[in-house]
Amino acid sequence: MKKQLISSRQFTIIVTLYTVGTGILIIPASIASEVKQDAWIVATIGTLLSLFLIKLYIILSRKMANLSIVEVTEKFLGNIVGKFISLCFVLLTLLSSGELLYLIGNFLQTEVMPETPPVVFAILFNFIILFAAYQGIEVFARTLELLFPIFLFIFIIFMFFVSPQIDIRNIQPVFEVSIPPLIYSVLHFMGLFSFPLIVLLMIFPSAINNLQSGKKGFYIGTLVGGFIITAFIALSILVLGVTNTSLRTFPSYTLAQKISIGDFLQRIEIIMAFMWMVTIFVRSFIYFYASLIGISQMLKLKDHRPLILPLGMVSIGLSQVVHANIIHSDIYNQQTWPLAIGVFATLLPLILLLVARFRRLKIKNVEMNDSMDKA
Repeated sequence: MKKQLISSRQFTIIVTLYTVGTGILIIPASIASEVKQDAWIVATIGTLLSLFLIKLYIILSRKMANLSIVEVTEKFLGNIVGKFISLCFVLLTLLSSGELLYLIGNFLQTEVMPETPPVVFAILFNFIILFAAYQGIEVFARTLELLFPIFLFIFIIFMFFVSPQIDIRNIQPVFEVSIPPLIYSVLHFMGLFSFPLIVLLMIFPSAINNLQSGKKGFYIGTLVGGFIITAFIALSILVLGVTNTSLRTFPSYTLAQKISIGDFLQRIEIIMAFMWMVTIFVRSFIYFYASLIGISQMLKLKDHRPLILPLGMVSIGLSQVVHANIIHSDIYNQQTWPLAIGVFATLLPLILLLVARFRRLKIKNVEMNDSMDKA
């Protein structure tokens, strides 16, 4: 199959929308329940620390050439260990793809169509993901170029309309949280925001046509995404207050319901739903595409498209069994997911870099011994 490439600009858009992901709906409540009115500070610190994580990935990308993270893991760690770790990584992304389908179904049933079974929404949304996967990363990236300006426009309008209801007293006093909860909340935030960036190494740098600009796009996309998430957290607390933000399942959606301009512009929370659908589409696609490409690379397949429908059916099945209810989903996102993705996001790149360094030193020693023998 012909190799597909995307521009650095398209990659920047992917990073931005991918980092926002599900965060605009679920992060405000989970972080506010832990650190109260200082949640926006946690988001700011987490975004800045994420830049160091990206630096680690860029350093690793210098060893990757045109390979994905799955191919590099097998090459550096060998067929047995490398394949096992790659398999765990692929299974995690496939499970995450199913979990996001669950969130889509749960959200739309809870907030939009309460009489429709969640599986219906999961199936319909999954059709879009499968179609995008069949078309490839190039078509997906071009689609986001069309959606991104609409997303930014709605985001700006949203902030403008909701700002009159801001109460600055809702974020006071500042820095009331102690250090241990602050550290835990930063790690929790990064687990939902930046640790999943490791999945983008399935397309970075192998699918980027300009690597140097792509590196800048990695940083810019993360900063823009972090700003958007921080803005939603701050607005949720400033308008709804800490208690309402932490008790609501989807506080950002509730925030959109507060918009009221005179007697003619009310109940426009559907714009919030559109923003979230765009970002969760990006993250769902990347998870599914990573598992799809990862499995095809592990099996040495030349064309990944025959796997699209079977994996799509698996994703639908996972969406129906991954969580018993929304409470189980919240616990998973707070405790299990950050730990699972954190292992791949931090330990795996470090191990690969250490192995690459060891192998380079070993080769140098062999070459030195050969030259001494010849002398």
